[in-house]
Amino acid sequence: MSDENYKSEVEDVHSSRQDELYQLAIEDKAITASYGPPTVASIIQNRYVTGVALWAVFGALCFGVDQGLMSVTLVMPQFTAQFPEIAANNTSAGFHKGLLTAMIELGAFVGAIFAPFVADHYSRRWSLRVGCMFFLVGSIIQTASYTYGTIVAGRLVGGLGIGMLSLTCPLYISELSPPNLRGILLSLDEFAIVFGICVAYYITFGTRYITSQASFRLPFALQMIPGVLLLLGSILLPASPRWLAMKGRDQECLATLAKLRQRDSSDLVVQAEWLSIRAEAQLNREEQAERHPDLQSGSLLDKAKLDLWSWLDTWGPGVWKRTLTGVLLMMMQQLVGINALIYYSPTLFENLGLSFDDRLIQSGINNICQLAGVMLSFFFIDRIGRRPLMVAGSFATFACMLIVGVLTAKFGDAWPTHKAEAKAAVAFLNLYMVSFGLALGPVPWLMPSELYSSSRLRSRGVAWSVMSNWLFNFIIGLVVPPFIQATNWGTFIFFAGWCLICAFWSMFFLPETKGKTLEQLDAIFGDNSGKSDRDRRERISARLASEQLGRQSEDEK
Repeated sequence: MSDENYKSEVEDVHSSRQDELYQLAIEDKAITASYGPPTVASIIQNRYVTGVALWAVFGALCFGVDQGLMSVTLVMPQFTAQFPEIAANNTSAGFHKGLLTAMIELGAFVGAIFAPFVADHYSRRWSLRVGCMFFLVGSIIQTASYTYGTIVAGRLVGGLGIGMLSLTCPLYISELSPPNLRGILLSLDEFAIVFGICVAYYITFGTRYITSQASFRLPFALQMIPGVLLLLGSILLPASPRWLAMKGRDQECLATLAKLRQRDSSDLVVQAEWLSIRAEAQLNREEQAERHPDLQSGSLLDKAKLDLWSWLDTWGPGVWKRTLTGVLLMMMQQLVGINALIYYSPTLFENLGLSFDDRLIQSGINNICQLAGVMLSFFFIDRIGRRPLMVAGSFATFACMLIVGVLTAKFGDAWPTHKAEAKAAVAFLNLYMVSFGLALGPVPWLMPSELYSSSRLRSRGVAWSVMSNWLFNFIIGLVVPPFIQATNWGTFIFFAGWCLICAFWSMFFLPETKGKTLEQLDAIFGDNSGKSDRDRRERISARLASEQLGRQSEDEK
């Protein structure tokens, strides 16, 4: 064979590989299909990245554990004796109890604001570490507190860490997961939160029998365990491939990606995913330079200005409807009353006529019902879709809250003589928890990241959603105790009303994101940001594919 023929054959092979690489890189579904279906075999095959995700969700476990501790702790005689501000005989107990509970959410709101800065400039792993540090310091303060002001301060500091972790954990997992397992691995975050609530609840359920102050100080100390494990384990966690590409560290990105996929770096699918990640990073750099050409010097001041503008860009033309959808999703999730039940279920069950022990037992069953609902969501969320699940879940929670409210209004003054009605009310609260865990729990955490075509906007857009969650979580935690003191049945009717609003909003305004292309989302939101990004991404991908194979050809020579 002549040299010219050989050269021609080599060029044909490279041209064919370039086309194949390009087509894989620009089609997300093609890469997903190349990695195979999301089966148990795929999880075993990707055991390294699954293990990394399982370790990362210790951050979500921190949040769940902290939530679960307060339910029993707030009604412990040992706790109320040490902090009389929340004792039942204190006329302002409702306010002080609400403030104590809500400070974790206020801190989390602030933590969620700063998390993107640390995650983008210093890495996702450093954002996890800083979040763990704040959480551990807050836990130490709570454990050692002897005054009401000190324990409130401890919850505020711990909240800063939880806010950072609640944003960074799902972001980190989504960026290192193979596309075929991303939904499953992201679901671990919600599962870890609810699992942490259940574990912490039963820890405090057991420690309440300790007669000393160890009854509440021991649980506050034990909540540090997942934070310590995540902090130490972060040393071994890999960097996010997308963060490495964002920083221009392309070869490190390829090596990390190959390790995460347990494949050789020359594997065609790994090369295609690497190309896709680099193309997206380049697209984001170009978009940022076009939007803010005067802030490209790289100085500390320009970086700070770019960070500020990145928040505002999510409310710009062609994007604001997507951001508003994510914010309203999280707002609805909180206003339907889930955290009122998690934090104050013993108090609510007291209004249903249950004895002290019975209401603590029932509160634990309530948490398990939510965990069962979350586990059921694994099977339905990708089959039924996001919107149908939200609509059905909202109507179900509305019916449950309405029934409980009516029963409480009618029989609340005479529960001992209407035990059957009291049991019915308890059963519907359990059904509420299952319905919430199935739909309103996981969907608002999953959908915001699916609304954006640009990862630069996605991180800040998701941050707005998380901040909305913590803001309304704070409001609910603050107002529910005095609300319960003022009216018992009115609390349930209030939340029923918001469940109904959520149902109709989901039915008429919430878009379905399952299986939607960028162009289809453009049509739903009435803009063309997805198509514009896609066209530019295809041009960048074609250029990078040519350069990528050109370098490989040079290496082969």
